[in-house]
Amino acid sequence: MRVLAVICALWAGQAVAECRQALALGLDVSGSVDAREYRLQLDGLANALENPEVAAAFLAMPQAPVSLAVFEWSGAAAQRGLLDWTAVTDGAVLAGIAARLRAVARVPLDPSTAIGAAKAHGAALLAQQPGCWRQVLDLSGDGQSNTGPRPQDVRPGGITINALVIGTPETPGRAAPGLGELVAYFRAYVIEGDQAFVETAQGFEAFEAAMVRKLKRELQVMVLSGR
Repeated sequence: MRVLAVICALWAGQAVAECRQALALGLDVSGSVDAREYRLQLDGLANALENPEVAAAFLAMPQAPVSLAVFEWSGAAAQRGLLDWTAVTDGAVLAGIAARLRAVARVPLDPSTAIGAAKAHGAALLAQQPGCWRQVLDLSGDGQSNTGPRPQDVRPGGITINALVIGTPETPGRAAPGLGELVAYFRAYVIEGDQAFVETAQGFEAFEAAMVRKLKRELQVMVLSGR
């Protein structure tokens, strides 16, 4: 396994890559996300980054930091960068990223939902970080794709794509898909790669807690025995 080999080299005192993981976070800002939910998402991510356990996970290997980028997405040609690639080297960097996210103001974007285009955009971002041991794209979303390339047809390869699905329980007579249906959709058509998974939030009020769980899982560092 590539990550294991690189960490073994690190323990042996050999030269290794400077980045243990490139992590691109894509936030759904399509028309189904209202102004209040938009703020819950941005501020929830900012708070999650400053969570002590998440911060410790980011900073677990200071000699090989995580590189982080954040963007928002909606329609097929609607992606906006919120944070360029940034090496998370200490708590001050995380605090600066959190402050930047809290200061973001929403701009009008195509209200449709193009998950396939978001996958392609995230993959192109990750291609800018070829030296990282692992490349992970995480897409948050509260609905199914309804425009652009089908998400199941966009399979970049060589990266892991995880998802944070935001939904509500299934309600009889409700047209919009409930959380269970959305999770099944994202598992079938969106996530891919080594150890890919879907995290869930019961509404945007639960987004921050779900983001904390997801980041802790994504940032796990393999610990080797000294024997």
